[in-house]
Amino acid sequence: MDSKTVNRIYEKLSRSLPDARSELDYRNKFELLIAVILSAQATDKSVNAVTGDLFAKFPTPEALLKAGESRLKNHIKSIGLAPTKAKNIIRTCGILLETHKGEVPGTRESLEELPGVGRKTASVILNEGFGQPTIAVDTHVFRVSCRTGLAPAKTVHEVEKKLLEITPKKWQQNAHRYLILHGRYVCKAKRFDCSQCVIEKECQYSEKSI
Repeated sequence: MDSKTVNRIYEKLSRSLPDARSELDYRNKFELLIAVILSAQATDKSVNAVTGDLFAKFPTPEALLKAGESRLKNHIKSIGLAPTKAKNIIRTCGILLETHKGEVPGTRESLEELPGVGRKTASVILNEGFGQPTIAVDTHVFRVSCRTGLAPAKTVHEVEKKLLEITPKKWQQNAHRYLILHGRYVCKAKRFDCSQCVIEKECQYSEKSI
């Protein structure tokens, strides 16, 4: 896909999603970190349903660590993989206090050392929390990138690498937001709606439903 087409895709997506932002509810970097850990293999809606009360009761790493794994697991039991996520979050709070003075670190290396934080999670935190032009590749971004021909590849890491290479600097800060929301609501895995797609003309998918 040539650079003019790539730029046109982002231009059209930016116009259709002028207020693109994370759909997770959070007020600071710590809440963002916990919300993103909870969102693995879960919907943002299901995460938001529990974090309001969770953050009100345990707003800091100290408070959450003191609450303990069992109480945390009970608070997040409606979210998938709750036992594992509770364990990882409590361990993460301990590391934040012991190693980072209770603050969320702003480097990929330090973030990925936290339990429950992989490359995608780190990318989201660096972008949303620290304003870095990272591109987090989840299932939606992967699908849209491959289906449209924007950045086709066989693995998430390869898609991320291609997107960072082809995405103009002016779009890198919001690129993953545009692609996530477009994949979540228009270019869905099933029942995708090409009639509502603003980049249908640029899309190279061979099975468009026009």
